[in-house]
Amino acid sequence: MLDKPRVERPQMAAYDVPDDDLEGTLPWEWGQSRLVDNRNYWVVTANAAGRPHSMPVWGVWLTADDTFWFSCAPSARKARNLAENPRCTVTIDDTVECVSVEGTGRFVDTSTPDADRMINAWIAKYGDGTSTPDQMREFLASNTVIEVRPERAFGLIERPEDFSLRATRWNWS
Repeated sequence: MLDKPRVERPQMAAYDVPDDDLEGTLPWEWGQSRLVDNRNYWVVTANAAGRPHSMPVWGVWLTADDTFWFSCAPSARKARNLAENPRCTVTIDDTVECVSVEGTGRFVDTSTPDADRMINAWIAKYGDGTSTPDQMREFLASNTVIEVRPERAFGLIERPEDFSLRATRWNWS
């Protein structure tokens, strides 16, 4: 995986998105900041037969290695789907300045330093005083922790003056 994704254009010629001209594309930092600041994400999975499933989650985007992390019950449909088919998509909840990430999910042992890093970031982001950090840590560690490594992502601005000029694909492969 590349340290920083390669900037490309999505193949959207029917929408007047240029094929090769990168002028006006969005920098990765634009997408990264929206992934970090977002509160509610959509995680889209599919089982081995291809049946899709989409659910909102709380999660964290860690910029040090450009990964998305979330936690869910081991019995949750998204966890069962990822066990059968690790391919998934994560999107932010903004449909005007949208970021959509395609990648691969993996289950992470909650006793590892990587999981601890995610749990600390999650507590810092979502801690609201109704639960202690220890209670939140225990809750997250008692569930399934999943890391999503991106393969490609898309940044789109759904305003007529920006759409075709700014449409961007970031590629880590």
